Amino acid sequence: MNYDLLVHEAWPAYEQHVHDGWVFRYAGGVTKRANSVLALTRPADLDGAIEAAEGFYGERGQRCVFSLGPNAAPGLDEALERRGYELVDPTVVMAGSPAGRAAREVRIEDRPWRGWLEAWWAVDGRYGSGFEDAERICTGVPAWYAAYEEDGVALAVGRAVPQGDTPDAAQGDVPGTPGMEEPAASCGDMLGIYCMATLPQARRRGLARAVLRALVRHAGAERAYLVTTAPNLAAQALYRGEGFEVVGGYHYRVR
Repeated sequence: MNYDLLVHEAWPAYEQHVHDGWVFRYAGGVTKRANSVLALTRPADLDGAIEAAEGFYGERGQRCVFSLGPNAAPGLDEALERRGYELVDPTVVMAGSPAGRAAREVRIEDRPWRGWLEAWWAVDGRYGSGFEDAERICTGVPAWYAAYEEDGVALAVGRAVPQGDTPDAAQGDVPGTPGMEEPAASCGDMLGIYCMATLPQARRRGLARAVLRALVRHAGAERAYLVTTAPNLAAQALYRGEGFEVVGGYHYRVR
């Protein structure tokens, strides 16, 4: 299972440029995931491709960021380190077959509503004025949006993207990238869980667990995956309790 490609498909940058098998992704600077290079093949000219990426992001006023998982181009991580790129945000990928039943009523819609977006942004909005860019990323692919609400206010939210088995990238073909060969339509047997966020005043009440269970049950998926930062041990403990285990990871290089 190529989680690099699943994440790329589920969290789409609205601007993507293909260069020698790499994908330069840009979405207004909102999240490294949507504003980084996906480099799953080794280009004919490695240094030239790195310089092309630096030019792409420089023109947009952004630092150059590379996403590096187990499928990254051979030798790229070392080449970036030599060029002074800093390693940041180590992230773990967790997957499993969760089957718990939500003990609370959870609202689920096909599109994010204002209250959902405001709750997520309140927790994860570290990107200045990028609220509209964040909404554009979220709605770039079909997904379900869940929230536990009290008095009409979303306290805990999550997003689920139905996905099929994504094949390995070959010859630079990256699913979800304009101009590249697309995989077969997603059959929904894999569910990507994103945007899990709980307002600080509502934590330690089991609301995130309720949102997660509601999304999985609504989707009817056999398997699910999610990503969380490596230092966030509390989140990892919650997800292990729901049947997820660490299956991989990635990090970023930034300069």
